[in-house]
Amino acid sequence: MQGYIIDIKPVKDDDLIVTILCENELITSYRFYGARHSNINIGYKIDFELEVTKSNIARLKDVMQLGFPWILNVQKMYCWQRYLKLFYAHLKDLEYLDGFYFYILENLVKKIEKQNVLRAIIESYISILENEGRLHFDFECLICEIEIEDELCLLRGFLPTHKNCIKANIFNLKSIKELFYTKSTISLNDEEIEKLWNIILLGL
Repeated sequence: MQGYIIDIKPVKDDDLIVTILCENELITSYRFYGARHSNINIGYKIDFELEVTKSNIARLKDVMQLGFPWILNVQKMYCWQRYLKLFYAHLKDLEYLDGFYFYILENLVKKIEKQNVLRAIIESYISILENEGRLHFDFECLICEIEIEDELCLLRGFLPTHKNCIKANIFNLKSIKELFYTKSTISLNDEEIEKLWNIILLGL
């Protein structure tokens, strides 16, 4: 089996509860501490086996890390790990997972190799919002429900509002429309990218 580690919780004696996003499911497993075990961390893609035990949680074993070409790039890895942490809170209550989430991460790994990590993540997140039916192409203000025609603010989930309806970071409407429709950050400057990244960090 293969998947991405999206959550790690320490338990007694340095053991771990590890949550892995696989193609069609979230797997929660128990990892016993041991000197011969390979190192694992949030964001790692791993190949693994599960051993059924008497408890209600399977044991994680035979773990092998599947590295990325950029895994030693500190900035890219830091942003990647922060992004993947958000998936746990977003998906933890789902019993069945569409393969979309696994493959969006597979694609993102390739994009990060060639592209600025934050731009790649933002474009990936736009695809998630669209897939979940949460991308607001109508640009109607969440607060007053009137169409936005000029500058706008974005809330968590990239929900649009008038800049006068709420106090938040302001964006150019044309640039955000282009982002939503093309899933490309090419029209956004680095300052806008940082602002969008900080919104994503509020939660998927």
